[in-house]
Amino acid sequence: MKPRIHPVSRQVVFRDRAAGVAFLTRSTADADQRVEWEDGNSYPVIDVETSSASHPFYTGTDRVVDTAGRIEQFRRRYGTTVPAGH
Repeated sequence: MKPRIHPVSRQVVFRDRAAGVAFLTRSTADADQRVEWEDGNSYPVIDVETSSASHPFYTGTDRVVDTAGRIEQFRRRYGTTVPAGH
């Protein structure tokens, strides 16, 4: 690797506020806030809104989609194109 062209990689804590979990990993991101981790060391902390702990794809929870309501809304807005009796 060429010297002085790559960003500094450091240990950083990412904290998911929605799920209430935090994990320590390496990143080039830095933060002004610091938090004391389980090993007793202090690391920069970055708060995130969504991580694998709270994202519906990873947790297996999906939002309830009101497809019948969407169809009715579409028909009210654009009218029915299906002939009667079909």
